[in-house]
Amino acid sequence: MASLSPVLTQSSSVLVDHAQGSWIYDASGEAYLDFSTGIGVTSTGHCHPRVVAAAREQVGKVIHAQATTVRHQPMFDFIGELSKVLPESLDSLFFSNSGSEAVESAIRLARMATGRPNIIAFQGGFHGRTMAAASVTSAGLHVRSGFGPLMGGVHFAPYPNAFRYGWSVDQTVEFCLDQLDFIFHTQTMPKETAAFLIEPVQGDGGYVRTPPAFLKGLRELADEHGIMLIFDEVQAGAGKTGRFWSHQLADGVTPDIMTMAKGIASGFPISAIAAPTAIMETAWPGSQGGTYGGNAVCAAAGAETLRVIADEHLVDNAGTRGEALGRLLAPLEDRFAEVGQARGVGVMRALEFVTPDGRPAPETAKAVLKAAEREHLLVLTCGPYGNVVRAVPALNVSAEEIELGAERLTAAVESVLGAPTATSAPEVVAVPA
Repeated sequence: MASLSPVLTQSSSVLVDHAQGSWIYDASGEAYLDFSTGIGVTSTGHCHPRVVAAAREQVGKVIHAQATTVRHQPMFDFIGELSKVLPESLDSLFFSNSGSEAVESAIRLARMATGRPNIIAFQGGFHGRTMAAASVTSAGLHVRSGFGPLMGGVHFAPYPNAFRYGWSVDQTVEFCLDQLDFIFHTQTMPKETAAFLIEPVQGDGGYVRTPPAFLKGLRELADEHGIMLIFDEVQAGAGKTGRFWSHQLADGVTPDIMTMAKGIASGFPISAIAAPTAIMETAWPGSQGGTYGGNAVCAAAGAETLRVIADEHLVDNAGTRGEALGRLLAPLEDRFAEVGQARGVGVMRALEFVTPDGRPAPETAKAVLKAAEREHLLVLTCGPYGNVVRAVPALNVSAEEIELGAERLTAAVESVLGAPTATSAPEVVAVPA
């Protein structure tokens, strides 16, 4: 009998039976508060009734209408909804299936648009597992190792993670921008550089917000040298940061090409790149395509997801609930020396664990992950060293669920690191049946 690859392991031992909203239920009926959301995918919660209804209706009409063979209305509906939230200049879209495919398409487009070969990516960035996407990823060697050589023409620049360097944000930004100038003099000339590729908020790299000053600096360098600026919004996009796109945290900075996936369709596999028509039309004929890209059911789910996000004011909810989660987790940084930093923006929140001498502590993070599962809370680890625990609730998470999640994650940290003396008993929040 065939079985799953032994390399494909799960972060929890849960065998899901069904899920609703922020809750996953196993085969025995046990309820788990889901602060993993399929790695930031189930943006409107599990099985939002409107998204389910839209997908169910489309399944009864047409499931697969191959987008380069025929046209179908769900894809145009999706484009219409995306047009309401995209920067005005990004008026042309190409659909594919996954974040990795979107990144591959963005790299291909940038090289075609500029006629240049090289890409500058940033340390700690995660962009996918396919060949080109893995080649620009440095969030961990597990993505890059064992199948080289990888795609050529990729250069990595320092990423402005002030916590990693131990400097102020301003010092870190100045250093990293200066290093880009050094790269232009030592690795790739500006006239040979097609694109900068960066996550405005790093995902698998540790939930680190890119300082707005750095994004503005990249925009200025890109404009000065005719370089494409690509923002990877696959994980941080679709409302998680309290803005629809995470780059909007840096007011006035717009990319030339943007990738999106994950939360744009509540769990259905669809992704896209967006660019100005003048850039998109530089793509060579036949360079954009794919059997399942823009699938009708996925597009219908995506269009309804965006309507739900708008109608239920979920971007604002993510900002409010995320700030509350940040406030509830922040004391852990003061209470435990092993919590090097509690950080995040919107509903993207993280705890970075370190040893007493300040080095990464991946075993602690792994232990907290398992302790959280025992508390019936699902979270994830990330970071180049695997020493970060990340929580990413759905956009429609409730205030009560945020409090319960923070309580359970705090209990997990205490069970691993030892609890300081409690001053009062925590309020008990009921688990839904």
